Amino acid sequence: MNRAILRLAVPSILANITIPLVGIVGIAVAGHLGPDAMGITGSSSAALIGGVSIGSMLFDLLYWNFGFLRVGTGGLTAQAYGRRDWQDSAAILGKGVGMALLISLGVLAIQWPFAKLMLLFVDASPQVLELAQTYFFIRIWAAPATLTLMSLKGWFIGMQDTVSSMFTDLIVNGVNILASILLSVGIPGTAFEGFGFIGIPIGTVLAQYSGLFSALGIVRVKYRAVTKGALRPKSVKASFRDGNMREFSKVNGDLFVRSVALIVVYISFTILSARYGDLLLASASIMMQLLMVFSYFTDGFAFAGEALTGQFVGARKPLRMQQAVKWTFVWSMGVGIFFVGFYAMAGVPLLRLMTSDASVVQVSTLFLPWLVVMPLIGCPAFTWDGIYTGATATKALRNASVGSVGAFYLVWLLGTGLLRLSGIPREPAAGELVGAYGRTAVHLLFGAYFAHLIFRLVYQSLLYRKAIVSRIS
Repeated sequence: MNRAILRLAVPSILANITIPLVGIVGIAVAGHLGPDAMGITGSSSAALIGGVSIGSMLFDLLYWNFGFLRVGTGGLTAQAYGRRDWQDSAAILGKGVGMALLISLGVLAIQWPFAKLMLLFVDASPQVLELAQTYFFIRIWAAPATLTLMSLKGWFIGMQDTVSSMFTDLIVNGVNILASILLSVGIPGTAFEGFGFIGIPIGTVLAQYSGLFSALGIVRVKYRAVTKGALRPKSVKASFRDGNMREFSKVNGDLFVRSVALIVVYISFTILSARYGDLLLASASIMMQLLMVFSYFTDGFAFAGEALTGQFVGARKPLRMQQAVKWTFVWSMGVGIFFVGFYAMAGVPLLRLMTSDASVVQVSTLFLPWLVVMPLIGCPAFTWDGIYTGATATKALRNASVGSVGAFYLVWLLGTGLLRLSGIPREPAAGELVGAYGRTAVHLLFGAYFAHLIFRLVYQSLLYRKAIVSRIS
């Protein structure tokens, strides 16, 4: 079982290592571009970092809502794989890709009102908002590639093939990192001096389409006998009329609600931190990027748990499934313990790697304790997500995510209510970079994020036997 878990997890981890690097590089490039990038007066490093963070937040708000394209496709495909039902597997691929393309057309159609509306709720400086809008309207043209890749990668994972998913991710993330750097700061030794800030989103667009063409090539070459033309327009259209469309819609409906709930927490974190100035926004953004590093390692084992759980549910092998769950958690918690030590020892150097702005580094160090403890709760919570997905126990997964939003806001509202009553002055004292009020508020934000992870972990742990084991026992 351990060999099977590692065979699935290691390729995903290798690919996932590059995912946080993309976000880190984007913020790091912005943090080193210097003042007045893009000709926007007063565009300090903090404003540039904030622009990338808010712009990325808008895409998280869009794309995380459609995370069901990967998650639902992966879980259903894994169960079809367990049954050795290749016809159903091909039909699921067609449904996933067809739905991704339809959604991407809608996303492109609403891009302008969506961005304008969402930015109304962001209390950031004019420079940050202008940079965020510029970032968004360039990167949005990657939507068809990004959403289609979600379905394709989910299908690869469901087929127990994390190597193909890894290859696609490496293409996307490698091109993204290189293109974002070169298009922003230029090519050394040449006359090309880069486009400045806009080079960051342009690099992302190029990367997504590079990954899409790579994934389609894998399907055509490696899975020709399985798919049998499943991605042809007629086949995709026919897949929406088969008898399994109801289950596909139900699973994805639950997962859509789950995605909305998770994005509410993430977006709330960014929007609420923006209330307290560019320095605290930049610090919170950097800390969230560093928090995501451990989750990408854990996701490798969550993907393994998803693939194996789905396979054994489809094959009706409850004992094998429970073994897979047990050992997936053992490996996942090992990752969590490792990152507790890593963050404790390397926290400050990581901050200095993220930005050359000494003020941002100084403020960010205030929140390092959250970085250290978060993996202990986050790793098992993320692992449960993969297991529930593989079993397509999507109702319980949905309810856990919705409840976690309540936990987040309960802690935040109670905490800030007490903060307002405390009498702490809102403005920084003389010589302070940020005041005690803003510092405390951002600590409360991290506490609220921690609470939402605890709720997901406890809820899914308690429902495991009822929601998953009892279904195939």
